[in-house]
Amino acid sequence: MISYELGVEDLADTRFALSPLHETVCGLRVLRDPGLSALHLPWRRSVLESLGGAALDTGLLMSLVGDRLTLPDFLTPRPTTFAPSFDEELAVVRRTPPALVRRDLTAAHTPGPLPDALRDAAAPDDAPVAALRDALCALLRQYWHLAVEPVWNGLRLLLEADMTYRARQLAVGGARLLFADMHPNLRWDNGVLYIDKMIGRHHVAARGRGLLLVPSAFAHKPAPPVSAEEPPLLVYPSRGVATLWTPAPAADAPALVSLIGAPRARLLHLLGEPLPTIEIARRFRVTPSAVSQHLRVLHATGLVTRARDGRQVLYRRSPLGDRLTPTDLRRPPPEQYRV
Repeated sequence: MISYELGVEDLADTRFALSPLHETVCGLRVLRDPGLSALHLPWRRSVLESLGGAALDTGLLMSLVGDRLTLPDFLTPRPTTFAPSFDEELAVVRRTPPALVRRDLTAAHTPGPLPDALRDAAAPDDAPVAALRDALCALLRQYWHLAVEPVWNGLRLLLEADMTYRARQLAVGGARLLFADMHPNLRWDNGVLYIDKMIGRHHVAARGRGLLLVPSAFAHKPAPPVSAEEPPLLVYPSRGVATLWTPAPAADAPALVSLIGAPRARLLHLLGEPLPTIEIARRFRVTPSAVSQHLRVLHATGLVTRARDGRQVLYRRSPLGDRLTPTDLRRPPPEQYRV
């Protein structure tokens, strides 16, 4: 059992954070052991197919997961902001001293030996350990682009929804209610958070360092750092994972027109590629000002994104707009789009 002793100041500094790197690393457990969660099997099948055709060292990648499904702490650094980018977190890993890399890789595989793919971690000199660290960072970046980045928008929405729920629990019932339904392995009692069924056996007094809570779609149980020297952090299973890989219902063209109007539905269909306002107006045979009115509404509701390219502003359908737009949407008669 691992326990966190939290004082008044620690509870006042209990915060949430998102971590794309945590999700990337935790997802390796699902690849290693499909029995952890049947809910993730659709994602797992897709990733394994992609890995089969990629020039990626899967042996080294999977060696990061210990026989007891433990992971090296240095690969999941404590997020320093609410929502760091993957590259920002990976930059922290690249700065990990070789001594910590050696310690954490060894701890993740204890009591067994290090796998052959990680044998350089046992080198007495720092140079081979640093080279291994850098190779792991490059490998994780490849894996992120292949396996997690394509689904990150959906993962982030799920995790943010969980944080909203947890924040309400904390506001309504304090720490006791916050942890009450987070996981059966968690228990709050008299200022101490107990995390049961852990490999580690240590007690950590927060002493003003607070507690950072990181929801995870791929975590199958609460996961504090393996090392007792790390500040209090808890990665915990997010709510709503059962809906994560459920195919979105097919969009219906008449329903979309009824929802946002024919001109805006036509705009969404057109903006599968980045286009400037003047080109959109040309294709619609209307004035740029008429198009701009609709683009402002679509952008304000998150259905399109925009980015500057020189003197032009390019508009493109957002992921949310993609979900709303039927792939078989046909162009209605031109008069339906006069504005």
